Formats: sequence, C-alpha cells, structure tokens
Amino acid sequence: MSTALANQAAIVGIGETEFSKNSGRSELRLASEAILSALSDAGISPTEVNGLCTFSSDNNAEYEVFRAIGGRELKYWARAHPGGGAACTPVQIAAMAVATGAADVVVCYRAMNGYSQYRYGSGYGGAHRGEPFPTADAAMKTLHTIHGLRTAASMLAIPMRRYMHDYGATSEDFARVSVAARRHAANNPRAFFCGKPITIADHQKSKMISDPFRLLDCCQESDGATAFVVTSVERAKTLKQKSARIVAAAQGSCDLQVPMTNYYGADISAFPESQLVARQLYESAGIAAKEVQLALIYDHFGPTVLPQLEAYGFCGRGEAKDFVRDGNIEIGGRLPINTHGGQLGEAYMHGMNCINEAVRQVRGTAVNQVPGVEHILVTGAPGTTTSGAILGPL
Repeated sequence: MSTALANQAAIVGIGETEFSKNSGRSELRLASEAILSALSDAGISPTEVNGLCTFSSDNNAEYEVFRAIGGRELKYWARAHPGGGAACTPVQIAAMAVATGAADVVVCYRAMNGYSQYRYGSGYGGAHRGEPFPTADAAMKTLHTIHGLRTAASMLAIPMRRYMHDYGATSEDFARVSVAARRHAANNPRAFFCGKPITIADHQKSKMISDPFRLLDCCQESDGATAFVVTSVERAKTLKQKSARIVAAAQGSCDLQVPMTNYYGADISAFPESQLVARQLYESAGIAAKEVQLALIYDHFGPTVLPQLEAYGFCGRGEAKDFVRDGNIEIGGRLPINTHGGQLGEAYMHGMNCINEAVRQVRGTAVNQVPGVEHILVTGAPGTTTSGAILGPL
C-alpha cells in the first residue's frame, strides 16, 4: 500500500465462530456464520457487500459464499496466496479495492476444518514417481521433502537452529513466547486454551517435534472461521461500532525466496522479507517502531517471534532473547504481543484472528486490553512471502 492509499479505509466489523477441534459443520457454513456475524457487528446488510477476499488455500468459492450470505451484486473478488504469509494481504487488498472504487464494502474471510476434516499440519507428500511437477513451487517442495523437510515445523526448524547458534538464544527463551501466549489465552473465553496457562517447565518437558521446536512451540490445528468488513473511512464514521483505521499495509518477498523459508540467502535466520515489509509499513504510516504500542505477531511457531521482533525494529539483531527475558512481550511490558493468545493459545486461523484482536484493542473491548493504543502492528508468517499491517483508531 502506497502512502497515497494509506488511511483511506477502515475495518468496521469483525466476526468469528467458536474455535474447536470438531466444528461439526461444513467450511461453507463456518464462513457464512463468521461473515454474517461481522456484518451484524458493523451494522451493514449482506445486500451491500460487493467485494470478497480470502486465501488461495480456502476451500470456499466466492460465489458459493456470496450466495450463502444473501449477497446481491458481487463486483470484486481476490485471493491472497497461499495462507499464513499472506495473513495481512486481505487487509491490503480490501483497502485498495475501497480506495480505488472497485468495491464499496469488502468482506475478508477464512474458514477451515483444519483438525476434524483434514490435519492441516500433516505436511507435503511430494510428487508421485514418474509424474511431472505441476508447478515450480511443487517441484521445490518436493526437493525439500525428499530430504526430510515434509512439514512446516521441519522447514522452519533449520533457520531457528541457526539463529540459536548465531545469537545464543535457548529453548527457554523460546519457551517465554509460548508461556506469554498461553497466559494471555487463559483470560480469553474464545481461546481453545482458555484457563490453561503453562510454565517454562511445562514447555521444557513437552516432546521434541523438530529440533529445536517442542510441542508447546507449535501452533494448533483448528476448526473455525473468522471474518472482517472493510469500507471507506467516510462510511465508517457513520456506523455503530468504533472502527479500526487501516494506517498501512504491505507485502514482501526477497531474492532467493523458496516455499516456507529462505535456505539460500546470506543469512537464513534474518527474515529479510519481514524487514522489507517493516520498511514499507513505517514509511507509509510515517512512524517508527518505537511508536507501536502492541503487536500481533504471527506465531505458527513461537520461536520465530524472536527474529520478527528484530526484523520489525523493536530490538537489535540477536537482542530479542533479552527483550523477551525482560518481560516486554507480556501485558504491562514495553510491547505486549498476541494479547488474545495468538495461534499458540487461541486458534490457528492463518493470522486472521490476529486482525480481529487488533480491532478489539482499538475499540477497547479486548479481554487483555492495552491502554492508549494508537498503532498496532499485525504480521504475516515469516520465512516466506509475507505481509503486515498497522491499524489504529479512526
């Protein structure tokens, strides 16, 4: 999003289903429930929706969703590729559509039965012997798969092990991210792990999944859906709910990028794509990292939060372990993160639930409310083509 497009649109409604391990209904129904909830929250009729945005990995066709919610005329639709890295791309797409007049009311949604219908974390199977590779992306994934990198955990474990080697971070430093997430989730009635905090000792006793990732470093596989509604700043001022202004949004991908992480760059644990997004966000918003009061940082794996803290300018390279040790990421700290519990504690919704939490923080309705928030950072998954956004009060 360029500076010219900043502050032109706002998130005016949010909705979600419950988060579970067995929703008992189709992904289309989940999507419809979350969207209708978001529209009700905004005070906007489904007949006014004329734009839709989701992820390329979502199984619900736009026309099916539009029919299910009672839409009338769909003028614009788009998909962000493929999932977690694009967590904030729907924010950018919707804001651009509204700012350019391509659509007036855009609903962004993500619905998944990521545990009961299919195990989202089951990994890649690779190409069958003798079959041609359908895409370059699939070919690269297969190359990594045959060397044992079959899951996201195994792929991202490599740069995080390198990070530990270079900067002296320990498994206990990683544990602090998980402990903070679960402490925040414990207060959140929407979170799957509501009322279930953990300790560093619990983390250290959890089984190793892919060194250095332990079980309690890994996000959940979840059933559920989330949605949010975007319209112009002018329209937002007339609606019933306090809105979240889209201050900035950006995407980033750097040289030698491959699926899931950058094994071929000069510094495999630096997440240069996150650094690129950070530069764009702060330039577009006209602020510096020190002016961000709260961050919803993509935590598909808790350890990746540390290099993201560095990439987004909250501390120097290799200093995140000290930043986390000092309690800065918890409520009352310099930069509380994932106040809803994140994907470690609330649910795994490809980061869309982080956007909803940002809106609640702007409204002052979050269960772990941070006072006086003016700028909230939301990030997409690092190590891949990624995205980010800054939201604030209207």
